[in-house]
Amino acid sequence: MRCVIARFPFDLIKSEVEQSMSGITPEPVAGVSVTINRRVYPVMQVGEVITRQNRRDFTVTEMRRALTRLGFTCHDAPLAAPARDARVDEDALGW
Repeated sequence: MRCVIARFPFDLIKSEVEQSMSGITPEPVAGVSVTINRRVYPVMQVGEVITRQNRRDFTVTEMRRALTRLGFTCHDAPLAAPARDARVDEDALGW
């Protein structure tokens, strides 16, 4: 599939993306992610590996669009956990 990422044309094939990512350890996910070979990678990490460009050169939207068109499943950024109340529940302590 031909796509343009950071103004450069790429001919991407799903099996080649899978092969490129097979020996790569996933970084911790903080934003949009993609599942490749049952592993979850940050979209920007995948973009850096398959395009050989710096992550600052392309956007999450460009990579998400390309990976989705190739048939990969992309996931939105995980929701932040709600902040816990720092106060102690005195009833629970039996005071």
